[in-house]
Amino acid sequence: MVIDRPQHPLRGIFLFLAALLLFAALDATAKYMNAFFAVPLLVWARYLVHFVIMLLFMAPGLGREIIATRRPWLMSFRALMLVGVTLLAQLALKTLPLAETTALVFVTPLLVALLAGPLLAEKVPPRTWLATGAGFAGVLLIARPGGAMAGPGVAYALGAALCYAIYQILTRKLATTEHPTRLLFYTALVGTASMSLALPAYWDGQMPTLTQSLLIVSLGLYGGIGHFLLIRAFREAPASTLSPLLYVQLIWATLLGWWVFAQLPDFLAIVGMLIIGASGLSLALRTRRQRPQ
Repeated sequence: MVIDRPQHPLRGIFLFLAALLLFAALDATAKYMNAFFAVPLLVWARYLVHFVIMLLFMAPGLGREIIATRRPWLMSFRALMLVGVTLLAQLALKTLPLAETTALVFVTPLLVALLAGPLLAEKVPPRTWLATGAGFAGVLLIARPGGAMAGPGVAYALGAALCYAIYQILTRKLATTEHPTRLLFYTALVGTASMSLALPAYWDGQMPTLTQSLLIVSLGLYGGIGHFLLIRAFREAPASTLSPLLYVQLIWATLLGWWVFAQLPDFLAIVGMLIIGASGLSLALRTRRQRPQ
């Protein structure tokens, strides 16, 4: 017999906002460390620390259940998509400001809405097409010709958004049969294994200082704890309540970009960020109204 667990929406909202702050801090730290170490090395360290955290604190309680699945290939492909998100987003952060990079990656909900049609056999209504078109107009304002945004960085950020959209669709597909902790463990396992293969090609033997080592370790802590808080948040509050709050991460990213790097978006970039946020928010609110209580 399944016993419904009481939810605490305010607690869920607090956990969700804390997770978004950790993700913004992860991006800011990665952007800072990109000046000293190769991106693949930082991505490897981020997943390695995440993997160690899961082995120490979550694996003992679940045992073999943390890895046992009937769909290992699909689980692994989903994890590789998240690795692609991390790798491409950090490559984008090498040349783009933090806030603008975050905004470009946040076209993900629009891509999910479009890809859900062919991949999940969901109908794509006209309002979704309009929201998607508006969102990409916001992208053009941020990455406008003649602006300060570097072309390769924009391409990396949009590539990260595409990988993230596929990751989210696969998460929806797997969430009905897979334990949330197992989904989280596979991202850490596959991320560590795949980036370990690339490590010899990018590590030149340079050893980080103590401060740099702490910052590198913090990448995994931000990612691992952030994802754990996300899982807890969705246990405390329904997705329809939390999803519209996703765009608070744009605020965190803008504040950290100003505080750490003295970078603030210009007027047109701010307009583009607002359009992207409004487009994604309209889709989230529409889903909330359609979903039964």
